[in-house]
Amino acid sequence: MTDQSNNVSAPRLWLVLARAYGSIVSYIERSINGLGLGLSDFMVLEVLLHKGPLTISVIGQKVLLASASMTSAIDRLEKRGLVVRRSCSSDRRIRLVELTCEGKGFIEEIYARHEKDLELVTEGLSDEERRTMYEGLKKIGLAAKVAVPTQQKDQNTRISA
Repeated sequence: MTDQSNNVSAPRLWLVLARAYGSIVSYIERSINGLGLGLSDFMVLEVLLHKGPLTISVIGQKVLLASASMTSAIDRLEKRGLVVRRSCSSDRRIRLVELTCEGKGFIEEIYARHEKDLELVTEGLSDEERRTMYEGLKKIGLAAKVAVPTQQKDQNTRISA
């Protein structure tokens, strides 16, 4: 796990990161479930609040949901009157999803509460710790995005040898 010089191993870091993520997701889900929203519905509303009208596929890319899950989330939100689907004025083949006035007010209120909830769970971190975590997590994410797993590297080496 850790060696005598207090270095944290990569597997230990991964474990702590995964557990922290799981705990934060559970905390946020409990907060928004009381409003009759699931996490995917909340994420869709949040991205529309901050990015404006988008296609279902773009929303899915931003919130990391599959197309079928996105369609279900949009259907649920549309039934509640929080979003509408409409044709794009410049290309009628494109369908955009956008917040209704009711949806905008709803997510603005929930998002303000969400920000406070996140501040509460991170209040034990100094500004310097937040910045260090932000920069470190960003580096890890970018490195993972371009990395090839060892197993694949081994297979590729055997194939080319």
